[in-house]
Amino acid sequence: MDMKVLSDMSMSDLDIETVHGYRNRHMVFRREHIWEKLEDHEYLERIGAARIAKEDGKLHPTAAGLLMFGQEYRILYEFPEYFLDYREMLDPTIRWTDRLQSSSGDWTGNLFDFYFRVYGKLVKEVKVPFKLEGGIRVDDTPVHKAIREALANCIVNTDFYLPRGIVIRKDADTIVMENPGSIRTGKEQMLKGGISDPRNKALMKMLNLIGIGERAGSGVPDIYGVWEQQGWKEPEVLEQYGPDRTILKLSFVKRAATKSGGKKVAIKSGDKEMAIKSQNKQPLRKKTEENLKAILDYMAPTTEYKTQEIADLLDVKISRARELMSLLVQQGKIEALGGNRNRRYMKKFE
Repeated sequence: MDMKVLSDMSMSDLDIETVHGYRNRHMVFRREHIWEKLEDHEYLERIGAARIAKEDGKLHPTAAGLLMFGQEYRILYEFPEYFLDYREMLDPTIRWTDRLQSSSGDWTGNLFDFYFRVYGKLVKEVKVPFKLEGGIRVDDTPVHKAIREALANCIVNTDFYLPRGIVIRKDADTIVMENPGSIRTGKEQMLKGGISDPRNKALMKMLNLIGIGERAGSGVPDIYGVWEQQGWKEPEVLEQYGPDRTILKLSFVKRAATKSGGKKVAIKSGDKEMAIKSQNKQPLRKKTEENLKAILDYMAPTTEYKTQEIADLLDVKISRARELMSLLVQQGKIEALGGNRNRRYMKKFE
C-alpha cells in the first residue's frame, strides 16, 4: 500500500521544509552518507518517498512519501480517514493540558512532524537517572528508546484507510497508543518477537534511515523488557474489531512490591526511599550521601535551581528533594533564596 505511486499528484504536493528537516536528521545520524549530495527529487526516490509512474514516466510521490512529508489537506485526497490526535491530561481539573491534531491547520499534520512533536511531549516527564559521560549529562535512557520504538511501531502498523486514526493519550501515570489496523503477525507472535511484518514497510525504512524503529521484529519484546527492568506494571496489548484497532498501554506505576492485609499494593518510584527507610536505616544514610553528592555535582555556581528540578534529577518525590536541599543549606553548601512558594537554591562558591 505505502509504495503505491500517486500518479495524480506531483512532487510539489510534498512539503519541502519537512523534506529538508528529514534530510538534516538523516545526515546527523549517518554523517557523510552517499545520498547527502543528491538533489531532493533523487533523494526522495532513494528513500521510497517517490517513484516513476508507468503512465507518464515522471516522478510522483508514493503513498508513504505523502504520509511522511505531505500537508494534511493533501494527504486527505488519498486517505480520507487520515487523522492524528495527541491528548495530554496531566491535570485532572483540566480536560486537556495539551492537544495536537493533524486537522488544526497550524502545522503540516504529516507523520514526520507528528512523530517528533509527540515524542518530545511523551518523554517530557520521564525521569532520567543522573549519569555523566565525559562531563556531559546523558539524557537518553532505555525508557526513551522504548517510547521511540512504541511510537514508531504504532505508525508503521497503521491502516490509514480505516477510520478514527492514530490516537496517543498521556496522563500522569500512563501512555496509551492506538492505531487503526490489526496485528499482522498475531498478538502472540508479536509479543514473542523474531518476525517483522509491518503494514507500511516504506514508512519503516524511512524511520530506520534516521535511527528510529527496529527491523528485526524484537521491538515490542524489548519494550516489555525495559518495563520489567524498571519494575513497572507490564505493558498491555489489546485488540478491537469492527473496525480493527490495536492498543498499547504503557504504565509508569510500580508492580506490586508490598502487601497490605494480604492484598498487593503498587508503589510508585518516588516512594522507594520511604520503603527502604522503614526496612533498614543504614542503606538510607548511604543513599542520602550519594544524593547530596549528585546534587552538588549537578549544581553550577550562580545558577538558581527549583526543588522540582532536583526531584526530577534524582527521581524522588518533591518532599524528599526538599529535605535534601535543607540538609545542604544546613551544611552551608548551598543557600536558599525567596519564600516557600518561589524558593530557589544556589550553590555557594567553595
